[in-house]
Amino acid sequence: MNRLPKLLLIAAVSVPVAANAHKGWLAPSKTVLDVDQWITVDAGVSTEPFVRDHNAMRLDNLVIVAPDGSTVAPENASTGKLRSTFDLQLKQAGTYRVAVVNEGLMASWEEDGKPKRWRGNAATFASEVPAKAKGLKVSESQGRLETFATAGKPNDGALKPTGKGLELQPVSGIADLFAGEDATFRFLLDGKPAANLDVEVIRDGTRYRNAIGEQHLKTDAEGLVKLSWAVPGLHWISASVQDGKTSVPQAKERRASYTATVEVLSP
Repeated sequence: MNRLPKLLLIAAVSVPVAANAHKGWLAPSKTVLDVDQWITVDAGVSTEPFVRDHNAMRLDNLVIVAPDGSTVAPENASTGKLRSTFDLQLKQAGTYRVAVVNEGLMASWEEDGKPKRWRGNAATFASEVPAKAKGLKVSESQGRLETFATAGKPNDGALKPTGKGLELQPVSGIADLFAGEDATFRFLLDGKPAANLDVEVIRDGTRYRNAIGEQHLKTDAEGLVKLSWAVPGLHWISASVQDGKTSVPQAKERRASYTATVEVLSP
């Protein structure tokens, strides 16, 4: 049995990036609530954001950071064919960050005349991949997919950058996004401003429009990008970058991607 299609499917679901044919997304039921209220979050991979028509997003690497910086577990998590879903009770006042974080290495080589493939991380690479493998090819990826929810007064305890890969740092308040107003975000790569980065924005409802209506923007020298919201609703924001900053010398290129879902409210 050829294992390649299965491996490609796993890679597509695990590392959501804007350039792929399918897009990963998180869809929270609400993002601005009172303390002790609940939200439900759907997670999927589809032709366009929020359209449940391809595959469920795997939740293996789901990380939820509470307003005080601690991590909390989701409740009632389940995975179906077209979406995964989980619940979260906002027990603390402040802003929560909900993220699916995927990173790792993929390698392929030839052994005894047969193709070999491997997927893992830098810690196990040396012991599991032959150093002098014939035709060895190694690639590295870092993917972060996020959404946010705020109970009561917003704070930034959960929003501190990790300094690893591509990230978004809100300049405008993440819980204060309103139709008809501009918002500013900063993109960071390994903790530093990501200049000249292509950013794509798609609002919910593509299924009911004749055109996708995406926005294509670019960050400035300080990694800043200004977004204008024409209508309320969920908005999908995505960017990716390629460079040579890899964790093992055999990998010549790293691809870092970032995707966020934010909710724009009615004024």
